[in-house]
Amino acid sequence: MPQYILSRLFLAFVMALLATLVIFLLANTVPGDPVLAQLGDMAASNKEFVAEWRAKWGLDLPLWQRYLIFLERLFHGDLGVSISSQRPVLQDIRDFAPATLELASVSFVLALVVGIPLGIMAAVRRDSWIDHVARLVSLIGVSSPTFWLAFIMLAVFYGGLQIAPGPGRIDSIALPPPSATGLYLIDSVLAGDWELFHDAAAHLVLPSIVLAAATLGLITRTTRASMLECMQQDYVRVARAKGLRYRRIVIGHILPNALIPIVTLGGLAYANLLTGAVLTETIFSWPGLGRYTFRSAVTLDFPAIMGITLIVAVVYLIINLLIDVSYALLDPRVVR
Repeated sequence: MPQYILSRLFLAFVMALLATLVIFLLANTVPGDPVLAQLGDMAASNKEFVAEWRAKWGLDLPLWQRYLIFLERLFHGDLGVSISSQRPVLQDIRDFAPATLELASVSFVLALVVGIPLGIMAAVRRDSWIDHVARLVSLIGVSSPTFWLAFIMLAVFYGGLQIAPGPGRIDSIALPPPSATGLYLIDSVLAGDWELFHDAAAHLVLPSIVLAAATLGLITRTTRASMLECMQQDYVRVARAKGLRYRRIVIGHILPNALIPIVTLGGLAYANLLTGAVLTETIFSWPGLGRYTFRSAVTLDFPAIMGITLIVAVVYLIINLLIDVSYALLDPRVVR
């Protein structure tokens, strides 16, 4: 096991190093001029001012030299300075990441709590009404575009029925809790402000449902398919022949063996929720990394784009590493 983990750590390091090169090239070779995107028409017409601006951000240096500077700063924990906010990119990420982490975590828990039991029941009671419901939920979740579902949820529950709060993390007249973790649910509990906790939880309902919809559909479908495949194995027939209760067979024999594809999907789905909430955060005015990414892309803020993309790559590498370790724990034959 230790040798297996060390090999995966080394592979993750190599992949991270390759990711820095790809991210740098993509951010620095895209069409468009970040200087002209930031400056106004009057400033952009001043050649001396434009040259000074390029020198400030290192755009006058050769591409290979800029990459070496990027690596040197990266090894010192410096992701550069955002052109738009004029603040360190790492500081911007620290400010925006808690909102995304809270939204993604709630969405992921919602998808697991609903998707796994629904998939299990659909497999155990195949072709029953619960199976048809599971298929319908899976189909709607996977096929519904995020922006469409978000607008429908806002139009129905906020605009029409008026039973859900509007966009944002809390009401506009409410003050955020004292920052301990950046997660409003946890910080409001630590502050003992239960009214603010209910406000933050209510604002999480609609965006978390929208963000969890696709993941919920995938987890439901994968759980059902994995359970059905395991139910056809010989060890299940042997367990039935021994007279074991069917519930015990499902929980003790079928479910543990069906978990491997669910672990894979779950890990990658959580990474996707953490890094792919751009549309949801934009529509619901959620001050997270998604909105920050969108703003950076629109303004061609290449230091911010590189920093965010690198964080995304690291998140996926960490999740993949945890998935590999989970494989080894669930099935020791993987490390042989």
